[in-house]
Order: sequence, then C-alpha cells, then structure tokens
Amino acid sequence: MEKTGLSSRELIELAERYSAHNYHPLPVVISRAEGVWVWDVEGAKYMDMLSSYSALNQGHLNKRIIAAAKAQLDALTLTSRAFHNDRFGPFCEYLCKVAGQESTLLMNTGAEAVETAIKAARKWGYSVKGVAKDRAEIITCENNFHGRTTTIVGFSSEEQYREGFGPFAPGFKMIPYSDVEALKRAVTPDTVAFLVEPIQGEAGVIVPEDGFLKEAAAVCRENNVLLMLDEIQTGLGRTGKMFCCEHEGVTPDVLIVGKALGGGVFPVSGILARKEVMDVFTPGDHGSTFGGNPLACAIGMEALKVIVEEDLPARAAESGEYLMERLRAIESPHVKEVRGKGLLIGVEIKETSGTARPFCEKLKDLGILAKETHHQVVRFAPPLVITREEIDWALPRIEQVLAGRVE
Repeated sequence: MEKTGLSSRELIELAERYSAHNYHPLPVVISRAEGVWVWDVEGAKYMDMLSSYSALNQGHLNKRIIAAAKAQLDALTLTSRAFHNDRFGPFCEYLCKVAGQESTLLMNTGAEAVETAIKAARKWGYSVKGVAKDRAEIITCENNFHGRTTTIVGFSSEEQYREGFGPFAPGFKMIPYSDVEALKRAVTPDTVAFLVEPIQGEAGVIVPEDGFLKEAAAVCRENNVLLMLDEIQTGLGRTGKMFCCEHEGVTPDVLIVGKALGGGVFPVSGILARKEVMDVFTPGDHGSTFGGNPLACAIGMEALKVIVEEDLPARAAESGEYLMERLRAIESPHVKEVRGKGLLIGVEIKETSGTARPFCEKLKDLGILAKETHHQVVRFAPPLVITREEIDWALPRIEQVLAGRVE
C-alpha cells in the first residue's frame, strides 16, 4: 500500500483545512491496525479501546471477514434491489435466526435503520392498529442518541444536536430514561411505538434500573404499542449477550442493528421484526440503492458468524466483568462512578476534576485510545476479542491516569 509520506502533524493540518469541523478527534493519525491494536503513521502502537463506537467487535482486520470481503469483491458488489443477488436471501435468513425474528429490512447506516423503524412503526400504527391519519406518536427517552438525521435530532434532548437544524418533524414525545411510570403516563391511543436504547451509550453509558426493559415491554404489550430497541451499539455481543435485551429475557417488536454487523469493514444495518410489522411495507414504500448489496451481505454474514461461532458475547461477559472489577478497584480522586455491562464501560469523572477529555489525552500518551462522551465520561469499549493479557497491559496505564494528576 502506498504511503502518503506525510507526518501526523501534516495530515491533521490537511484534515483541518479541507474537512468540515464536525468532530473533535484525538490528535493521532492511524495508518494500520490488527486485532485490538493500531499504529500511527510514525509507527507508534496504541490499544484501541473505542472499537469505532462498537463497530469493531470482531477486532480490526478480522481475517475471516477480510477474506469474505476479498472473495466477494472478485465476484459481485452491487445489483441494487431491482434484481435479486445470491447473497441477500441467505444473509437475511441467518440474521433472522440469530435475532429470533421473522423478517428483516436491510439498510446501510445505523441512522438509516432507525429511520426505517420509525417508518415501519407509523405505517403499522395506521394500517394495523387503526390510528387516525397523521396522529401517530412515538415515545423516546431523554438523553437518547439514535443518529444524526433531521428527524432523529428533532427528538433529541441534547441542545447542540438540534441547534440550527429545525424545523423538526412532529409526532415524538420524550420521557425520562428508565422510568416505567412516565412511560405509562405518556401512552395514548395514538402511541404506536416506544423507541429506546437498552443502555444509553452516547449519554455516558447509562445503565437502566434492573427490570426496566421487562416492565416497559409489558406496558407496550398491554397498550398495543411496538417496543423498538436500538441495539446498534449494545447489540452483537457488546454487553455479554448477543443482544442486550436478552439480559432481561425481552424480545422486542422491532430490533434495530448496525455497527458490528459490518465487522468494521463495510456499513451494514437493518431492522428485524415479526411479519405483522414488516408486511406493512409494499414495493415502492421504502428502499436503498446500496441496502442489502451483495458485498454488504457477504461481509455481514461472516461478521455475524464470527460473533456466533467464536462466542464473542461470552468473551465480552468474562472480559467485561474482569475489567470493570479492576477499574472499580482503582483508588482515584477523580472517579465518580464506574458502570456498564460486558465490554461497554463508562468511567465518570467528577466535575471537580474537569472534563473527561484531558484524561483521554493522557491515556493516548500512554498508548491507549479511548474517547470522552457526554463531557464527563471516559468510555472503554475494546474489541470483544481482547485477551486477559491485553487487558492486564492496559490496566496499570489506566490506573496511572485515573489515580494521577491531570492538568
């Protein structure tokens, strides 16, 4: 592979000059990766403790997934859904069986999948539940993060996500997270769905009260409301189960997936639901030129098989329990709380110690790449293939930063 010959500083300057300033990345320029490790253009080695926001559950450049991608690149990459392709049906079947659902609708990005779920819920509300035209309501939670489209940011409680992007679509109602009584009060005859994350990742790895999902599912069932779980970040093994909702034995009416479904190689997303919900779509109602393309299906199939056959959910449960226990044992004047499930862990920094950003910068200097979320939280979410030895390599460096002085 041809190198640019430019230094990290020069490459960052190019990005700053020619790219929109819609991100605030750590000052590191990655040029190659393998497993849980990445290297910058100067050859410095770092442990990836972010996994591209859980899109790399199987690790960087997973050999099985890369082989599947290369093989498919030599055969067929795109047909659009105007024609059938030989990868689409088998992938849909396997995904449905893994998720315990009857039908799927494939898209590309997580935000597209959420938009698809919203459309499905509304049309189901009108055609099946019998809600009057244009009266359908969807209940969401405060501090949610479901994507960046104008519809989605319109029901965000984060002012920065909304500022300057209105007017917003009506039809959404917001309640406090993990509050079943608020959900009960919010439901009306016009309510078609409750859209919720089993753990709020971007909000700072907020874990709901035990039993919240199960109780919410009961409320939805009693009121003929669709429970739509956004498992884009929490799904596919991240929290120690294939899907986070399995911790409470909940099967949603609509399951939203993405990120790790593409194995860190290609964007693959979708929704899964029972036939009653999915059959509201007829030809022409919804689609995507790239959704369900053969390259995505070949990669998604192998990405999913790696998770299943190598039992990555069990590895996440074991590694996550060990990592969280060790993080909680660190004596730090800066840490307010350590919380999470599996290998989705948030370390909340006390406001008296400043924000989480300087802690992430110091971690980078010691060879660990983690990223702040919601100002006060350092998120640790390494690839699920991380070993005990690799965790033990990281822990003293994390302790050095959390227990030390941050200026």
